[in-house]
Parts: sequence; C-alpha cells; structure tokens
Amino acid sequence: MIKLIGVVVGLALGFALAFGSFGQMLIVALFAALGYAVSKFFAGEVNLAPYIQGRRSSQ
Repeated sequence: MIKLIGVVVGLALGFALAFGSFGQMLIVALFAALGYAVSKFFAGEVNLAPYIQGRRSSQ
C-alpha cells in the first residue's frame, strides 16, 4: 500500500513539474503531505493529544 501511495504522489508531482513551474510543484507536494497527515490522523495512527493539551502544573 505504501508503494502505491508513493507512486501516486510521484506521478502527481511529476505532472505538476512537467506542466507547471517548480513553485507549483512545491504547492502540490505540500498539499500531498497535508493530505497524508490528515488521513493518518483520521485512521487513528497519529495521537496528537500530548501536543494539544498544553502544560499542566503539578501543584
């Protein structure tokens, strides 16, 4: 499954570079990474609770 995701992202970035500029390719790469992170979060493979709870005092 990971290889398939890599191939799809590689194809998308290749098309973005072939038919656009380098800046447009970076935008596509940014959104691909963002989509990957969101899908991992909703699949339950990423736990963000320690980062969003903040610090708690021990007093």
